[in-house]
Amino acid sequence: MGIYKPKTYMVMISNVEPSTIHEAMTIPSWNQAVNDELQALIQNHTWDLVPVPTNRSLVGCKWLFKIKKNSDGCVARNKVRLVAQGFFQAARLDYHATFSPVVKANTVHQILTLVVSRKWKLQQVDVNNAFLNGDLA
Repeated sequence: MGIYKPKTYMVMISNVEPSTIHEAMTIPSWNQAVNDELQALIQNHTWDLVPVPTNRSLVGCKWLFKIKKNSDGCVARNKVRLVAQGFFQAARLDYHATFSPVVKANTVHQILTLVVSRKWKLQQVDVNNAFLNGDLA
């Protein structure tokens, strides 16, 4: 009769944000989100395993967990990020020794310009992983 209703699939998503990686790994939906983030980091060649230079100190990292919700308030997905703990750095000692590349505003601007110039339909832009491989030329 001309009525179209898309099929929806139920995915078990936790309503609790874990506070540690150990807690997250015991919950299947958070475990999957952590594995997805790790795979993205590996595929983007975000880091290399190297010995620590004697004149450098390490910057630790921490897993952050966030429940993303749709506009109607229902849970959309579990978001996981691995972030550097830059507050361990000391000014004039090791402050400029490490960095973390993130998406640049002009990269997003160029993408949106492409969308408009080619008259593409855009519903949402989501940067899944903040570590990008370089400049968009």
